[in-house]
Amino acid sequence: MAVTALAVREAETTARRRTLGRRLQRPGAWFVLPAVVLLVVFFTYPLVSSLWQSFFATSGGISTWVGLEQYARLFRDPLIGKSLVNAGIILVIQVPLMIGLAVGLAYLLNQTWLRFRSGFRLLAFLPAVTTLVAYAVVFRVMLATDGGAVNQLLGFVGVAPIDWLNNEWWARVALIAAITWRWTGYNMVIILAGLQSIPAELYEAARIDGAGRWQIFTKVVIPQLRPVLIFTTVTSTIGALQLFDENFILTEGGPNDATLTPVLYLYKVGFRQFDFGYASAIAWLLVALTAIIAVVQFRLMREKP
Repeated sequence: MAVTALAVREAETTARRRTLGRRLQRPGAWFVLPAVVLLVVFFTYPLVSSLWQSFFATSGGISTWVGLEQYARLFRDPLIGKSLVNAGIILVIQVPLMIGLAVGLAYLLNQTWLRFRSGFRLLAFLPAVTTLVAYAVVFRVMLATDGGAVNQLLGFVGVAPIDWLNNEWWARVALIAAITWRWTGYNMVIILAGLQSIPAELYEAARIDGAGRWQIFTKVVIPQLRPVLIFTTVTSTIGALQLFDENFILTEGGPNDATLTPVLYLYKVGFRQFDFGYASAIAWLLVALTAIIAVVQFRLMREKP
Protein backbone atom coordinates (compact mmCIF):
# COMPACT_ATOMS: atom_id res chain seq x y z
CA MET A 1 0.00 0.00 0.00
CA ALA A 2 2.88 2.38 0.87
CA VAL A 3 4.46 1.69 -2.49
CA THR A 4 1.15 2.34 -4.23
CA ALA A 5 0.62 5.64 -2.35
CA LEU A 6 4.16 6.74 -3.23
CA ALA A 7 3.57 5.95 -6.92
CA VAL A 8 0.33 7.93 -6.86
CA ARG A 9 2.06 10.95 -5.29
CA GLU A 10 4.84 10.79 -7.87
CA ALA A 11 2.28 10.59 -10.69
CA GLU A 12 0.42 13.59 -9.24
CA THR A 13 3.70 15.55 -8.91
CA THR A 14 4.60 14.74 -12.49
CA ALA A 15 1.17 15.84 -13.72
CA ARG A 16 1.43 19.13 -11.79
CA ARG A 17 4.86 19.78 -13.26
CA ARG A 18 3.57 19.15 -16.77
CA THR A 19 0.61 21.47 -16.18
CA LEU A 20 2.91 24.16 -14.77
CA GLY A 21 5.25 23.70 -17.74
CA ARG A 22 2.38 24.15 -20.19
CA ARG A 23 1.27 27.28 -18.34
CA LEU A 24 4.78 28.71 -18.42
CA GLN A 25 5.04 27.98 -22.14
CA ARG A 26 1.97 30.03 -22.99
CA PRO A 27 3.52 33.45 -22.12
CA GLY A 28 6.65 32.39 -23.97
CA ALA A 29 4.59 31.63 -27.06
CA TRP A 30 2.98 35.08 -26.88
CA PHE A 31 6.42 36.70 -26.68
CA VAL A 32 7.61 34.75 -29.73
CA LEU A 33 4.44 35.43 -31.75
CA PRO A 34 5.37 38.98 -32.90
CA ALA A 35 8.69 37.74 -34.29
CA VAL A 36 6.92 34.87 -36.07
CA VAL A 37 4.35 37.26 -37.57
CA LEU A 38 7.08 39.61 -38.80
CA LEU A 39 9.00 36.68 -40.26
CA VAL A 40 5.94 35.45 -42.15
CA VAL A 41 4.85 38.89 -43.37
CA PHE A 42 8.22 40.30 -44.38
CA PHE A 43 10.15 37.16 -45.35
CA THR A 44 8.12 34.04 -46.01
CA TYR A 45 5.25 35.70 -47.89
CA PRO A 46 7.51 37.83 -50.17
CA LEU A 47 9.70 34.78 -50.83
CA VAL A 48 6.79 32.57 -51.87
CA SER A 49 5.12 35.44 -53.74
CA SER A 50 8.25 36.19 -55.80
CA LEU A 51 8.58 32.52 -56.72
CA TRP A 52 4.93 32.42 -57.82
CA GLN A 53 5.29 35.69 -59.73
CA SER A 54 8.29 34.36 -61.67
CA PHE A 55 5.89 32.07 -63.57
CA PHE A 56 3.82 35.02 -64.85
CA ALA A 57 4.32 37.75 -67.44
CA THR A 58 2.51 41.08 -67.09
CA SER A 59 1.29 43.05 -70.07
CA GLY A 60 -1.15 45.94 -69.90
CA GLY A 61 -1.74 45.26 -66.22
CA ILE A 62 -2.83 41.66 -66.92
CA SER A 63 -0.72 38.77 -65.62
CA THR A 64 -0.50 35.68 -67.78
CA TRP A 65 0.86 32.28 -66.79
CA VAL A 66 3.99 31.54 -68.87
CA GLY A 67 5.47 28.65 -66.90
CA LEU A 68 9.26 28.47 -67.15
CA GLU A 69 9.50 31.06 -69.94
CA GLN A 70 10.97 33.69 -67.62
CA TYR A 71 13.73 31.28 -66.63
CA ALA A 72 14.37 30.34 -70.25
CA ARG A 73 14.63 34.05 -70.98
CA LEU A 74 17.58 34.25 -68.58
CA PHE A 75 19.68 32.16 -70.98
CA ARG A 76 18.80 34.45 -73.92
CA ASP A 77 19.47 37.74 -72.13
CA PRO A 78 23.01 39.03 -72.82
CA LEU A 79 22.81 41.50 -69.93
CA ILE A 80 22.40 38.66 -67.44
CA GLY A 81 25.62 37.13 -68.73
CA LYS A 82 27.39 40.48 -68.65
CA SER A 83 26.23 41.22 -65.11
CA LEU A 84 27.48 37.83 -63.94
CA VAL A 85 30.81 38.41 -65.70
CA ASN A 86 31.13 41.78 -63.99
CA ALA A 87 30.36 40.18 -60.63
CA GLY A 88 32.95 37.50 -61.43
CA ILE A 89 35.60 40.12 -62.23
CA ILE A 90 34.91 41.87 -58.94
CA LEU A 91 34.99 38.52 -57.17
CA VAL A 92 38.30 37.35 -58.67
CA ILE A 93 40.12 40.66 -58.12
CA GLN A 94 38.52 42.35 -55.15
CA VAL A 95 37.89 39.46 -52.77
CA PRO A 96 41.49 38.10 -52.70
CA LEU A 97 42.83 41.66 -52.47
CA MET A 98 40.52 42.52 -49.59
CA ILE A 99 41.09 39.27 -47.67
CA GLY A 100 44.85 39.61 -48.13
CA LEU A 101 44.80 43.16 -46.76
CA ALA A 102 42.53 42.09 -43.90
CA VAL A 103 44.89 39.25 -42.94
CA GLY A 104 47.92 41.56 -43.07
CA LEU A 105 46.23 44.24 -40.97
CA ALA A 106 44.90 41.73 -38.45
CA TYR A 107 48.32 40.08 -38.09
CA LEU A 108 50.00 43.47 -37.61
CA LEU A 109 47.42 44.72 -35.11
CA ASN A 110 47.73 41.49 -33.14
CA GLN A 111 51.41 42.11 -32.36
CA THR A 112 52.12 42.97 -28.73
CA TRP A 113 55.00 45.31 -29.61
CA LEU A 114 52.73 47.65 -31.58
CA ARG A 115 51.75 50.76 -29.63
CA PHE A 116 48.26 52.30 -29.79
CA ARG A 117 46.81 49.05 -31.14
CA SER A 118 43.29 49.92 -30.00
CA GLY A 119 43.39 53.22 -31.85
CA PHE A 120 44.65 51.62 -35.04
CA ARG A 121 41.97 48.92 -34.82
CA LEU A 122 39.32 51.61 -34.45
CA LEU A 123 40.63 53.51 -37.48
CA ALA A 124 40.73 50.33 -39.57
CA PHE A 125 37.17 49.42 -38.60
CA LEU A 126 35.60 52.88 -39.01
CA PRO A 127 34.78 52.44 -42.74
CA ALA A 128 32.61 49.44 -41.85
CA VAL A 129 30.25 51.59 -39.76
CA THR A 130 29.66 54.19 -42.47
CA THR A 131 26.43 53.82 -44.41
CA LEU A 132 26.71 52.36 -47.89
CA VAL A 133 25.04 55.29 -49.64
CA ALA A 134 27.03 57.92 -47.73
CA TYR A 135 30.44 56.49 -48.50
CA ALA A 136 29.50 55.81 -52.15
CA VAL A 137 28.48 59.47 -52.55
CA VAL A 138 31.78 60.56 -50.99
CA PHE A 139 33.70 58.36 -53.41
CA ARG A 140 31.70 59.75 -56.32
CA VAL A 141 32.65 63.30 -55.32
CA MET A 142 36.29 62.36 -54.76
CA LEU A 143 36.53 60.58 -58.13
CA ALA A 144 34.89 63.34 -60.17
CA THR A 145 36.85 64.03 -63.36
CA ASP A 146 36.80 67.80 -62.90
CA GLY A 147 37.73 69.00 -59.44
CA GLY A 148 37.73 65.60 -57.72
CA ALA A 149 40.14 65.22 -54.82
CA VAL A 150 41.84 62.18 -56.36
CA ASN A 151 42.55 63.91 -59.68
CA GLN A 152 43.80 67.00 -57.83
CA LEU A 153 46.29 64.84 -55.92
CA LEU A 154 47.37 63.18 -59.16
CA GLY A 155 47.85 66.62 -60.69
CA PHE A 156 50.33 67.54 -57.96
CA VAL A 157 52.61 64.70 -59.11
CA GLY A 158 52.18 65.48 -62.79
CA VAL A 159 49.59 62.82 -63.70
CA ALA A 160 46.81 63.82 -66.09
CA PRO A 161 43.21 63.65 -64.79
CA ILE A 162 41.57 60.23 -65.06
CA ASP A 163 37.95 59.83 -66.10
CA TRP A 164 37.25 57.42 -63.26
CA LEU A 165 33.51 56.97 -63.65
CA ASN A 166 33.06 57.25 -67.42
CA ASN A 167 35.74 54.85 -68.60
CA GLU A 168 34.91 51.14 -68.49
CA TRP A 169 38.26 49.99 -67.11
CA TRP A 170 38.69 52.82 -64.60
CA ALA A 171 35.06 52.53 -63.46
CA ARG A 172 35.73 48.93 -62.44
CA VAL A 173 38.93 50.03 -60.67
CA ALA A 174 37.03 52.75 -58.82
CA LEU A 175 34.28 50.32 -57.78
CA ILE A 176 36.78 47.72 -56.55
CA ALA A 177 38.70 50.39 -54.61
CA ALA A 178 35.52 51.63 -52.93
CA ILE A 179 34.36 48.16 -51.92
CA THR A 180 37.83 47.25 -50.63
CA TRP A 181 37.99 50.42 -48.52
CA ARG A 182 34.56 49.73 -47.05
CA TRP A 183 34.84 46.04 -46.16
CA THR A 184 38.54 45.40 -45.36
CA GLY A 185 38.17 46.56 -41.76
CA TYR A 186 35.05 44.44 -41.25
CA ASN A 187 36.86 41.29 -42.35
CA MET A 188 39.93 42.33 -40.40
CA VAL A 189 37.99 42.26 -37.12
CA ILE A 190 36.74 38.73 -37.84
CA ILE A 191 40.23 37.52 -38.75
CA LEU A 192 41.69 39.28 -35.69
CA ALA A 193 39.28 37.35 -33.49
CA GLY A 194 40.50 34.15 -35.14
CA LEU A 195 44.12 35.12 -34.51
CA GLN A 196 43.46 35.78 -30.85
CA SER A 197 41.92 32.31 -30.47
CA ILE A 198 45.13 30.56 -31.59
CA PRO A 199 46.79 29.02 -28.49
CA ALA A 200 50.09 30.64 -27.51
CA GLU A 201 51.56 27.15 -27.08
CA LEU A 202 51.55 26.67 -30.85
CA TYR A 203 53.72 29.76 -31.37
CA GLU A 204 56.06 28.65 -28.59
CA ALA A 205 56.39 25.13 -29.98
CA ALA A 206 57.13 26.52 -33.44
CA ARG A 207 59.87 28.80 -32.07
CA ILE A 208 61.41 25.91 -30.14
CA ASP A 209 61.53 23.94 -33.40
CA GLY A 210 63.48 26.80 -34.96
CA ALA A 211 60.69 28.29 -37.11
CA GLY A 212 61.09 31.88 -38.24
CA ARG A 213 58.36 34.51 -38.51
CA TRP A 214 57.43 33.59 -42.07
CA GLN A 215 57.32 29.88 -41.25
CA ILE A 216 55.16 30.57 -38.19
CA PHE A 217 52.82 32.65 -40.34
CA THR A 218 52.49 30.07 -43.13
CA LYS A 219 52.67 26.85 -41.08
CA VAL A 220 50.85 27.88 -37.90
CA VAL A 221 48.74 31.00 -38.43
CA ILE A 222 47.22 30.32 -41.86
CA PRO A 223 46.21 26.67 -41.11
CA GLN A 224 44.62 27.75 -37.83
CA LEU A 225 42.74 30.54 -39.61
CA ARG A 226 41.37 28.21 -42.28
CA PRO A 227 37.73 28.19 -41.03
CA VAL A 228 37.77 31.97 -40.56
CA LEU A 229 39.27 32.57 -44.00
CA ILE A 230 36.69 30.29 -45.60
CA PHE A 231 33.89 32.16 -43.82
CA THR A 232 35.14 35.62 -44.84
CA THR A 233 35.82 34.50 -48.40
CA VAL A 234 32.37 32.94 -48.85
CA THR A 235 30.52 35.89 -47.30
CA SER A 236 32.53 38.28 -49.48
CA THR A 237 31.67 36.17 -52.53
CA ILE A 238 27.98 36.37 -51.69
CA GLY A 239 28.40 40.11 -51.19
CA ALA A 240 29.91 40.41 -54.69
CA LEU A 241 26.84 38.67 -56.13
CA GLN A 242 24.53 40.99 -54.18
CA LEU A 243 26.41 44.21 -54.95
CA PHE A 244 24.02 47.11 -55.54
CA ASP A 245 24.53 50.30 -53.51
CA GLU A 246 28.06 51.16 -54.59
CA ASN A 247 27.72 50.71 -58.33
CA PHE A 248 24.22 52.25 -58.33
CA ILE A 249 25.53 55.44 -56.69
CA LEU A 250 28.87 55.60 -58.51
CA THR A 251 27.97 54.65 -62.08
CA GLU A 252 24.39 53.24 -62.20
CA GLY A 253 25.92 50.20 -63.90
CA GLY A 254 27.74 52.14 -66.61
CA PRO A 255 29.58 52.99 -68.66
CA ASN A 256 28.33 50.52 -71.27
CA ASP A 257 27.14 48.18 -68.47
CA ALA A 258 30.76 47.71 -67.33
CA THR A 259 29.71 47.81 -63.66
CA LEU A 260 26.26 46.26 -64.04
CA THR A 261 25.70 43.54 -61.44
CA PRO A 262 22.80 41.04 -61.17
CA VAL A 263 21.05 42.89 -58.33
CA LEU A 264 21.34 46.24 -60.09
CA TYR A 265 19.96 44.66 -63.25
CA LEU A 266 17.13 43.14 -61.19
CA TYR A 267 16.33 46.63 -59.87
CA LYS A 268 16.26 48.13 -63.36
CA VAL A 269 14.05 45.34 -64.73
CA GLY A 270 11.65 45.40 -61.80
CA PHE A 271 11.38 49.08 -60.87
CA ARG A 272 12.14 50.85 -64.14
CA GLN A 273 10.70 48.44 -66.70
CA PHE A 274 8.07 47.11 -64.25
CA ASP A 275 8.70 43.57 -65.48
CA PHE A 276 8.28 41.99 -62.06
CA GLY A 277 7.94 38.43 -63.35
CA TYR A 278 11.34 38.52 -65.01
CA ALA A 279 12.83 40.38 -62.04
CA SER A 280 11.58 37.58 -59.78
CA ALA A 281 13.27 35.01 -62.03
CA ILE A 282 16.55 36.94 -61.74
CA ALA A 283 16.13 36.98 -57.96
CA TRP A 284 15.70 33.21 -57.87
CA LEU A 285 18.75 32.80 -60.08
CA LEU A 286 20.69 34.65 -57.40
CA VAL A 287 19.11 32.44 -54.73
CA ALA A 288 20.32 29.35 -56.61
CA LEU A 289 23.85 30.76 -56.96
CA THR A 290 23.93 31.69 -53.28
CA ALA A 291 22.73 28.19 -52.32
CA ILE A 292 25.50 26.63 -54.41
CA ILE A 293 28.07 28.79 -52.64
CA ALA A 294 26.62 27.77 -49.26
CA VAL A 295 27.01 24.10 -50.18
CA VAL A 296 30.61 24.72 -51.25
CA GLN A 297 31.21 26.51 -47.95
CA PHE A 298 29.83 23.56 -45.98
CA ARG A 299 32.04 21.09 -47.81
CA LEU A 300 35.17 23.23 -47.48
CA MET A 301 34.65 23.68 -43.76
CA ARG A 302 34.40 19.97 -43.10
CA GLU A 303 37.42 18.51 -41.41
CA LYS A 304 39.84 16.79 -43.72
CA PRO A 305 40.11 13.01 -43.14
